[in-house]
Amino acid sequence: MAGGLVLAMASGAGATPPKGRLPAAAKLEAQFNRLRSPPPYRASAEARAFAAAHPVVDLHADTLMWRRDVTARARVGHVDLPRLVEGGVAVQVFGVVTRVPPKLRMKGNAERGDRMGALYRRVGDVAMAEADPTERALLQAEALAAAAAASGGRLRRITDRGELEAVLAARASGPVVGALLGLEGGQAVAEAGAVDALYAAGFRMLAPVHFYDNALGGSAHGESGRGLSPLGAMVLARAQGRGMVIDLAHASPALFDDVVRRTTRPVVVSHTGVAGTCPSPRNLDDDQLRAVAATGGVVGIGYWEAATCGRGVAAVVRAIRHAVEVAGVEHVGLGSDFDGATAMPFDATGVPMVIDGLRKAGFDEAAIAQIAGGNVIRVLQATLPE
Repeated sequence: MAGGLVLAMASGAGATPPKGRLPAAAKLEAQFNRLRSPPPYRASAEARAFAAAHPVVDLHADTLMWRRDVTARARVGHVDLPRLVEGGVAVQVFGVVTRVPPKLRMKGNAERGDRMGALYRRVGDVAMAEADPTERALLQAEALAAAAAASGGRLRRITDRGELEAVLAARASGPVVGALLGLEGGQAVAEAGAVDALYAAGFRMLAPVHFYDNALGGSAHGESGRGLSPLGAMVLARAQGRGMVIDLAHASPALFDDVVRRTTRPVVVSHTGVAGTCPSPRNLDDDQLRAVAATGGVVGIGYWEAATCGRGVAAVVRAIRHAVEVAGVEHVGLGSDFDGATAMPFDATGVPMVIDGLRKAGFDEAAIAQIAGGNVIRVLQATLPE
């Protein structure tokens, strides 16, 4: 989630709305998950064939917090199963947001308040409104499990290496998308044992912080600037011991440094920009890019304007090129931040345009395959439980 407000979709709003007036909840979402230009998008036949032949992985979409049925094509937002299939995405990481500050700032958010609760009440989702962060995470995990069960095998949860390999193999026979759960912010982890409940619910990626500081450590957008707390260190060890990928998106510089010093596995930054092309407190500097690479990890380049300082594919490719030049092609991937209360240049159906952009920028087929998804697949294979 890059910024803006969040709200839940009203119960029963999962099916594609009929033509004409949008339901109130969908109309509200449309104000936040915007598109710079509507589909259909112009991507070459070669790029679409490439996406069909190689696993494309997106490291971050906040779709589940909007509480709509991800198996149905929606008239709002950026991601659902039909659009992922059309865009050739093999694996989508669904980030789970549980709490955001009342007023969202790039720096200096106080560690209090809950904008999400008020907005869930506004659209009638009482269960989410009254839930604490851990309960909200588990409710979103249940929604993904239900969607997968209702998808007829087209959407499959990934919780271990075998399930990952099964998704990749199944794509040869028809449209299949793998779904991996990632927790965005450790406010849902009140004590180290909560990791076990999240793991049991299917979470396989964990970001210690989101838009403000919490018990695990400091956020890039918080007040303290602190690093990893003793509880955060315990959670890091417990999560990695279970086979969960650690995600350093939104981490304060001190927390970032603490984690890369302590990690025993590759880390990711699921959705970010790079300061080399777009200076921002949110974007990684060159030392941080090299630090992620030193763990064997991957940096997911986002598509929104604050990540790239641009509004189209060329700005995304410019950020990717810088990350490749600094960290190496083995350590760069895609991390859209779709459905993160952002204005995007395209939705999931437009992902092949990034492949076209990389080709136009001079990247060869092997490098594009790594960036598009191969690098993330490698990290998942090295980290997920057997």
